[in-house]
Amino acid sequence: MDWVERTAKLRQWTRSGTRAPHKPLLLLYALGRFQQDAGGALRYSAVEEDLQRLLAEYGPPHRTTPAYPFHHLVGDGVWEVRTDRGPGSPGTGVRELRESGATGRLVPELRVALRREPELLGRLARSLLDLHFPPSLHGELCEAVGLEPEQPAERPFATVRRQQRDRRMRELVLTAYEYRCAFCGYDGRIGPVPVGLEAAHVRWWAFGGPDEVDNGLCLCSLHHKLFDKGVLGVDDGHRVLVSQRFVGHSDTARAQVTALAGRPLVGPQPGTRPVAAAHRDWHTGQVFHGGPRPATTGSTTGSSPSSPGAPAAR
Repeated sequence: MDWVERTAKLRQWTRSGTRAPHKPLLLLYALGRFQQDAGGALRYSAVEEDLQRLLAEYGPPHRTTPAYPFHHLVGDGVWEVRTDRGPGSPGTGVRELRESGATGRLVPELRVALRREPELLGRLARSLLDLHFPPSLHGELCEAVGLEPEQPAERPFATVRRQQRDRRMRELVLTAYEYRCAFCGYDGRIGPVPVGLEAAHVRWWAFGGPDEVDNGLCLCSLHHKLFDKGVLGVDDGHRVLVSQRFVGHSDTARAQVTALAGRPLVGPQPGTRPVAAAHRDWHTGQVFHGGPRPATTGSTTGSSPSSPGAPAAR
């Protein structure tokens, strides 16, 4: 049995690039729990809060329930559910899952394979992360599900064959934005080498986002993470969106995040394609959380942020 291949082909609801990471998140959580207690089962009522938190933080913007993957993952041959009455899931009803004492765990064959081949767990986790989430979220997602970071995130395990990324993407995007964060203008270097600047995919590579300049933004490390977490976005006028759900009371949070609302992007340089509308729309619909904050005073004029050393948008 090729378990990496099987987990890479989880049946998911898909339409026009819609994200549905419910099953991958549950499976990552189950792998983390297996790593901690190989013989344990997951009672729905005991793990529901954990799973709901994962879906809220790493799932699609709209509210959803962990009852869906808890029941439906059974059909993929990697997960089994039992109730107090015996084998089988009672369905996707939250009340039924709670009251029936439903418990889930990896199927026996997979548990045997994981015990026989410990490195398989890392390969499975790496495959799930690569196929469903951007690299900027891998480390924190491992921590969130209780996976040891060195298992899925640091060891070079092979995964399912996919189209290779274009290694030129980072250089092309950073050049297009003249080595400045498109949101705040940060342009730090050590000598000639830029530090803390990254090429962010607008439409995630895991969801068909191409390695092309019009699907990229040059962002500092902070704003890349916030962009991938749905705190920040880009509107049709190429201005920064800030989620109304973001809360930050410190001067730093206001200067680095909330004050960006409505600010024009820094770049790209003339003659370079800006972010394509299709990719912007995907990010707004699939990643960005809630409605955007109104533009802050002065943000529409292209004024620079108040952080030290950040250049004004040109």
